[in-house]
Amino acid sequence: MPATVIVGAQWGDEGKGKIVDLLAQSSDVVCRYQGGPNAGHTIVREGETFKLHHVPSGILYGGTICVVGAGCVIDPGLLVEELDELKARGIKTDGLRISGNAHVIMPWHVASDAASERRLGKLQIGTTRRGIGPAYSDKAARLGIRVQDILDPKILRQKFETALAEKNLLLDEPLEPGDLADRMETFAARLRPYVADTSLLVDQALREGRRVLLEGAQGTLLDLDHGTYPFVTSSNPVAGAAATGIGIGPTRIDSVLGVAKAYVTRVGEGPFPTEIEGPDQERIRELGEEYGTTTGRERRCGWLDLVALRFAVRVNGMTSLALTKLDVLSEFDEIPVCTAYRLPDGSETVEFPAHQSDFHHASPVYDTLPGWREPLDDGLPGAARDYVEFVGGALGLDVTMIGTGADRERVITPDQPAYSRS
Repeated sequence: MPATVIVGAQWGDEGKGKIVDLLAQSSDVVCRYQGGPNAGHTIVREGETFKLHHVPSGILYGGTICVVGAGCVIDPGLLVEELDELKARGIKTDGLRISGNAHVIMPWHVASDAASERRLGKLQIGTTRRGIGPAYSDKAARLGIRVQDILDPKILRQKFETALAEKNLLLDEPLEPGDLADRMETFAARLRPYVADTSLLVDQALREGRRVLLEGAQGTLLDLDHGTYPFVTSSNPVAGAAATGIGIGPTRIDSVLGVAKAYVTRVGEGPFPTEIEGPDQERIRELGEEYGTTTGRERRCGWLDLVALRFAVRVNGMTSLALTKLDVLSEFDEIPVCTAYRLPDGSETVEFPAHQSDFHHASPVYDTLPGWREPLDDGLPGAARDYVEFVGGALGLDVTMIGTGADRERVITPDQPAYSRS
């Protein structure tokens, strides 16, 4: 059976965790293919909130295998804390599998990340300062430390001595190789039972006809190669990276479900054409509880951007769309939707600009749709259904899931009676 990729279609925070959580009920294997603890998935189940950073959302279901792939970076201390918290809340973690090829975030990565942001001053890009970028930089430079390395004390100490000879010259507080190795060996003892050949595991699951979900962190517009560079993450959230991040061939992927909010948010710096000015921004932030899962930072809020969303459909090869948080818009009489950009030369385009200067100076061209001014507790009123169909029609894509509230049960599909409420 082919694999399905769940991908963020905006700047992250689209509600992927909730969608993966729903689909995980009928899945055998749920995989995370990139990113690290700079991302977070918030899941509300039966009134209880879970905030996950490393562990795939499927961990909440007993019997589901949850894979952290080679494309991820792992902070072992934070991962151990996350596992302890899950266990304390009665969640079994024995289904977790971690690739030995995943790279490890070291203390010097965190220190370097924070120092780099401070040096940039007004040019900061707004990272989470969790050491993600420096860890991926060392990976690309072939200087990284992998999960399998921390399982071998001899290799680990050799690598620490080599790395710290250079890294300590840049740190305000130098690290001692022996102390750091002792700390990592403690984490290694906790994580050793979870380490596996995850590429082989997922391949075997697919050969056996089992159902596999692949989830990314962040979103398309934060992709290192295709996002709004340099205001991006340090890896590739797009669907194509799922194959490399897990270690399967691209022909094994059959469908790509994009996830987008009914509006749009972003965290940190960078251009944002549809960002709302005035009190409606704070109104959406409070209604949607738009605060970062990992950092608690306020998210910037804007009206839905169909130009950027159409770009995400293209670069991911999306086959369907989940539209989340539609209920947040229920408080508005009218709802603007960006259908084109006006560029600095006065021209208009419905395609995402290839040149960053055009995007940085683009202004939105809006269509205004009527609001519905009523809750979505019992289904979609006509105007809400029209909004969903307008989005799907503009993208040439079926909207197969609609989020109408925070709880995981508050998702409807077009074949349900609640979708057609007049």
